[in-house]
Amino acid sequence: MNCHIRLLAVWLGLLAFAAGAADVVAPKPEPAGQTYLLQPGDILQVSVWREQELQSEVIIRPDGVMSFPLSGDVVAAGRGVDEVRADLEARLRKFVPEAVVTVAVKLLAGNRVFIVGKVLKAGDFVMGRPIDVMQAIALAGGATPFADLGGIRILRRTAGKLVSIPFSYGEVESGRKLEQNILLQGGDTVVVP
Repeated sequence: MNCHIRLLAVWLGLLAFAAGAADVVAPKPEPAGQTYLLQPGDILQVSVWREQELQSEVIIRPDGVMSFPLSGDVVAAGRGVDEVRADLEARLRKFVPEAVVTVAVKLLAGNRVFIVGKVLKAGDFVMGRPIDVMQAIALAGGATPFADLGGIRILRRTAGKLVSIPFSYGEVESGRKLEQNILLQGGDTVVVP
C-alpha cells in the first residue's frame, strides 16, 4: 500500500511540475490536418470487410500507381490514405455493393531523403514523420569538422526540374533566418559540401 501512495505522490509531483512548466514557451505543434502523402515504394495493407479474397499488401510502384483486384490500377503517390481508400471503395462498389475498405500504411519505404557530403553517416533515410533540414543532418550523425556549413544545399525535383535551395547551418543554429529550415519532401537530397 505504501508503494501505491509513493507512486501517487510522485505522479502528483510531476503534475505540479508540469503545471509550473506551463509558463515556459513551448514550440507550436505541427498544423492539424497535415496528411502524409503516399510515395512510390510505400507498402499498404488493403482489406475489404467480409471479403477474404480482397485482403492483401500492395506496393506503390515507381510510377506512383498500385494495383488491387477488381479495382485495376489506382494512382496512389501524392495522395493521402483516405483519398486512396475512397477511390478503392468507389471502384469496388461496382462489384461488391456494400464494400467497406480499409487502407493502412504498413511500411513507409518510399518516403526517403538523401544526405550526402561531409556528414558522419551519408546515405538515404526513411522519414517516418516530417523532418526539417537540421533534423536530417542530425540523422546523418552531424557534419564533419571540414564541412562548409554555410554552403549546404537542398536539391528537390519540382515539376520535372531540379531546384537548389540554399541553407546556412550557422544562421539557423543561432536562431536567425529560421525560414530556411524547411520541411523536407520525399526524394530531397541534402548536400553538405
